[in-house]
Amino acid sequence: MRKFFFHDPKLLIYGFLIIFFASYGQTFFISLFNAEIRNFYKLTDGEFGLIYALGTLSSSLILIGFAKLIDYIDLRIYSFLISIGLTFSCLGLYISYNSPIFLFFILFGLRFFGQGAMSHAGETTMARYFGKNRGKAISVSTFGGMTGVMILPIIVVNLLYIFGWQEVWLISSLSILVFFSPIIFFTLRNQKTRHLNFTRSLNDKSIQKKLRTRDVAKNKKFFVYLPISVATPFISTGLTFHQIFIIDQKGWTLQMLSQGFIFLGFFSIVGAIFGGPIIDKYNTSKVIIFTLIPLFFAILTLIFFESNFSMFLYMSLLGLNLGISIPFIGSLWAELFDLESLGTVKALLHACSVFFSALSPLVFGYMIDFGLGIYSLSLLSLFIIIISTFLTFFYIKAE
Repeated sequence: MRKFFFHDPKLLIYGFLIIFFASYGQTFFISLFNAEIRNFYKLTDGEFGLIYALGTLSSSLILIGFAKLIDYIDLRIYSFLISIGLTFSCLGLYISYNSPIFLFFILFGLRFFGQGAMSHAGETTMARYFGKNRGKAISVSTFGGMTGVMILPIIVVNLLYIFGWQEVWLISSLSILVFFSPIIFFTLRNQKTRHLNFTRSLNDKSIQKKLRTRDVAKNKKFFVYLPISVATPFISTGLTFHQIFIIDQKGWTLQMLSQGFIFLGFFSIVGAIFGGPIIDKYNTSKVIIFTLIPLFFAILTLIFFESNFSMFLYMSLLGLNLGISIPFIGSLWAELFDLESLGTVKALLHACSVFFSALSPLVFGYMIDFGLGIYSLSLLSLFIIIISTFLTFFYIKAE
């Protein structure tokens, strides 16, 4: 383990930080301002969910072509550009021009640069340059995201007592510009040498025949493993986006929710700690069917329990699912396809993940507007978990 950490520590720092700052474009962070944004723009849950879905869907379509650039241009330039994009997107919510169209473009930017491009860059880099240790490397980058999940909600809740919600977004944009954007060039200082060594380690055949997006989309394995790969983004995004509705229905408080994110973040780290070594030891495509078990029990907790303790149990199980799924899913596609084309493969995967994570706030939002409660949302989530898991199971068994 010590040898792993000292092999390329700067790149591990890069992976940790880029996923941490990608938090600003993640649903858990944006949804902390759900009520403030809806009140400012005078939107219902369904209307806000629609704008959020349209921004996310649009970003997923463009991400397919944009994210594969990581296979062709210097990682330092690529990372710097997307960090600046996220900076201006955060700044947009500080400006908050009172127009739904303006809100659409800002949400598009947050989702495209944050959840999409920066997450894709972190996961692809870890999977590409750490070879047999890619599971551990992806877990390290996962720690960055989970650290964000643990500390950012508490920071935001406390900042909202001091500043307005728009000023909090200004602080977020400045933190990227002042801290992360400059540190990119420090952590990726030897990127040319690193990438040259990587390409030399590949055989000539894989270098000469890079997969195109259409090649990946035609591959049977892509569609077999896609449902279980996007189940977590769909369900967790929908539930997190409407978390204010959920805590109101359950009688929980915003302060409890912010504390719950500590449990979510902690258990996601636990999941990543155990998940990384497991996939370095076993074939990920064989053990991937166990990924959604914690999410299954999280939904059952949401259905059957009402106490304050159940909220922390629910958040813990959500965190465990996130911690396991990120290294599992990240490593899965590196096993199924060649590493030289990994950027293209994961660009399509991330676009699909973003697409489905866009649908759930919309679907859940209109279910809420139509008077359907937590139980209906939970039953839909359980159905998706069961179908996606058994589809993968039967494919593995048939092989």
